[in-house]
Amino acid sequence: MEIKNQKQAYIYAGVAVLLWSTVATSMKIALQNYSFLQLLFWSSATALVVLGILMFVRKRFGELAKLTPRVFLRSAFYGAVNPFLYYIVLFNAYSLLPAQEAQALNYTWPIMLSLLAVPLLKQKIGVKNVVAIGISFVGVLIIATGGNLINLSFTNGTGVLFGLGSAVIWALFWIFNIKDERDELSKLFLNFFFGFIYITITLLLTSEIVFIDLKSFGGAVYVGLFEMGITFVIWSIALRKSITAAKVSNLVYLVPFLSLVVIYFVLKEPIKFPTIIGLFLIVGGLTFDKISFRQLRFRRRE
Repeated sequence: MEIKNQKQAYIYAGVAVLLWSTVATSMKIALQNYSFLQLLFWSSATALVVLGILMFVRKRFGELAKLTPRVFLRSAFYGAVNPFLYYIVLFNAYSLLPAQEAQALNYTWPIMLSLLAVPLLKQKIGVKNVVAIGISFVGVLIIATGGNLINLSFTNGTGVLFGLGSAVIWALFWIFNIKDERDELSKLFLNFFFGFIYITITLLLTSEIVFIDLKSFGGAVYVGLFEMGITFVIWSIALRKSITAAKVSNLVYLVPFLSLVVIYFVLKEPIKFPTIIGLFLIVGGLTFDKISFRQLRFRRRE
């Protein structure tokens, strides 16, 4: 049984939050030269290697041999959702939008989770939930229109759809994950194992595997390490060491704001006032209604 240590929990959670705050910038750097499929290939390959090492260290590979064909089929389906479909949509959003807008729109996934939990998990939604969702979606509109709410003229309609689509896909994946009671590390490894197969086949059918340059490759590896791999383990440790999950999960609200700081200083991307206002409204809606964090198990998001 994991020994509870709140101080250590905060340290692990803080490290995870800081790492997640840098990922949006790394995605944008890698996408300067890589296509979304090339980035997904190299980053998912990195994540698969990292997860494989963790499986070996924790002696979990033996458990895979005991799984039934039905369980492998389930992982094959989950792998098609994440990493395959989810990151294709997310990386497309980052390729079309400024990093600040893409990460803010993707951060609406807890709101999507609240909405999808009603039909899929039979959870009730009350007035407070509706108000919270409304607040967050006003923030989405402000970001998507660049503050032009009167004309509702989107800065990049396709990019906005990809950004919101990534939030919906991640919320759906979370619901699938909630219903699956297997070990988290084993589930994630199998998801990436099957997902990497789909990614490789798709890339070879549409293009070819390329290296390009060290900067782009480094960005892809960074995404694989800290968006898809190691940070998950760090966050899991924080949750296990914390007296209650709520004590550390609230720190995740810092991610999009810290991410803006990194985007500004590294990418030299001017932070737009509508982005700041919209992000405050999105996070304000999430903090007003914590249904997605208290009633459902929480693992991540940037």
